[in-house]
Amino acid sequence: MRVLFATAEAWPLAKTGGLGDVAFGLTRALAELGCDVRLLMPAYPGAAEQLDGPVRRRQVQRPGEPVALIEGRLPGTAVGVWLLDDPPLFARVGGPYGTARGDAWPDNHWRFCRLSQVAAALAAGDLLDWRADVLHGNDWQTALAPVFLRGRADRPATVFGIHNLAYRGLFPGEFYPRLGLPPELWSPEGLEFFGQVAFIKGSLVFADTLVTVSPTYAREIQTPAFGWGLEGLLHHRRDRLYGIVNGIDTDTWNPGRDPHLAACYDRPDDRARAANRRAVARAVGLDAGDGPVLGFVGRLVEQKGVDLILAALPRLLANGAQLAFLGSGEHRLEAALRAAAEQYPGQVGVVIGYDEALAHQIEAGSDLFLMPSRFEPCGLNQLYSLRYGTPPVVYPTGGLADTVVDVDADPHGGNGFHLAALAGAALAAAVERALVHWQDRSAWQAIQARGMAGAYSWTASAQAYQELYRLSARGRGS
Repeated sequence: MRVLFATAEAWPLAKTGGLGDVAFGLTRALAELGCDVRLLMPAYPGAAEQLDGPVRRRQVQRPGEPVALIEGRLPGTAVGVWLLDDPPLFARVGGPYGTARGDAWPDNHWRFCRLSQVAAALAAGDLLDWRADVLHGNDWQTALAPVFLRGRADRPATVFGIHNLAYRGLFPGEFYPRLGLPPELWSPEGLEFFGQVAFIKGSLVFADTLVTVSPTYAREIQTPAFGWGLEGLLHHRRDRLYGIVNGIDTDTWNPGRDPHLAACYDRPDDRARAANRRAVARAVGLDAGDGPVLGFVGRLVEQKGVDLILAALPRLLANGAQLAFLGSGEHRLEAALRAAAEQYPGQVGVVIGYDEALAHQIEAGSDLFLMPSRFEPCGLNQLYSLRYGTPPVVYPTGGLADTVVDVDADPHGGNGFHLAALAGAALAAAVERALVHWQDRSAWQAIQARGMAGAYSWTASAQAYQELYRLSARGRGS
């Protein structure tokens, strides 16, 4: 099975969020299962230096314009990589999608149209002596690829991964004529979306198979609450829409040999937890104590429910808890967390930004992990938390509903705690329920053990994707 995995980011070449982790973990697991998987992404500054060798640059003459590719391997894997080397479009100071100030690049419509064009050409065998059986695109940045393959009898099967439907690739309608797309597709049945171009519709309409990152999210996005105006289209294509839960890198996220931890452990261990708790306290500025530590690692945005944690804060502190935050995002939420740390010194610790070592420490040194997301296609932090024996407190949406089982609803299989509603009071109540169990050390260690015993590697997910590729290849265009 030859698979071209087209993506805007892949760790460690470039990463802004969960897609980067998925691109690395899934392609590596597919290669280990015997797939001939190649990864295509832009040649952002520094990406080529991360490749395993041999690394070479290939110039391909294509009618109308040349295509330059930097070829190597994804570090530590058998995954071949092609970086689209187009310096005017991608070799920029800033991030993959925007400037250092956080403003979107004004030509993102053309940058990622170009990426989709090259993905389609590579997958079809137009550029090199390799062609794909399956083109697997991901999110709006590669969603036009099936449009460029439309109508070709020799095209590969197309699979499209939806990692977060909130990001639809919306651009002004006047951009459409500049993209080289068929005029007849400028309609609500094609790429038009309330007067705008919606890149994501290129795959939602034309890809053979749609897949998202959890079964619950696959159902949710067919409803107005989660569909972002595309729920009717997704419901129409529901027979081609699947949900497969993400895995995690269980080598990097392994409490038994994690170099970032003060003490490693492979089973519930109060001594190791205490040592890691002290490390977290030093890093974020918490007082020494024996009350519960509640951790949060993530983007500081409304989606993640940071405002719910702030609303619950007085009640959480009244229960003797301390809170450790790591993240960055909306300025108002960053300011609110800084203010909370000033108001409650030693009880609330905040680090604005991202620190890989501290993220691992918070997972290992907290007693509970707070993740009250309003929506969460899959989520990775709850999987890290379960693996590290830190029961998550979540709102049961998307992948959180599929991976976190409430202890009180299932006393023998529960591994975490659910909020009853999206409200600060409901979060506080869920934490208070959890702390009743936390007081009983043997019962708490049983909950921790169930979480740590779960299967979180990419292997099972990759096997499910492999079967999806086979189904797509057999049913292409039907």
